[in-house]
Amino acid sequence: MNNVASILLLAFLALTFLQSGYEKIFYWKDNVEWLKGHFAKTRLKNQIPLALLHLLIMELISGILCVVGAIQLLTDSGREFGLYGAIFSCITLLMMLFGQRLAKDYDGARTIVIYFIPAIIAVYWLN
Repeated sequence: MNNVASILLLAFLALTFLQSGYEKIFYWKDNVEWLKGHFAKTRLKNQIPLALLHLLIMELISGILCVVGAIQLLTDSGREFGLYGAIFSCITLLMMLFGQRLAKDYDGARTIVIYFIPAIIAVYWLN
């Protein structure tokens, strides 16, 4: 039964990060413009495109690892990709949390916690 819950958590994380990555790729310019305003009063203000690229790469790695991990669990061929996906998801969310705190967007930071809880549960179950 633990595999079912782990698969559902990995699916949740995969959908979260792959959808977010898709939006960053296809709406890059809109994202950069919005983030320039969001981080205007921070030390990231001049590195928005580079920071967004790093976040995009982490989101894609997280999402892909979660998909492969869910497939691995479905086929009973291991759990390491799911564990790596959950760990990368946590790291990605911590990057986002850092950015929100830096921008003093405390509501945005609180929202990230909602995603962090299932990610940390996935790390615990898959470890």
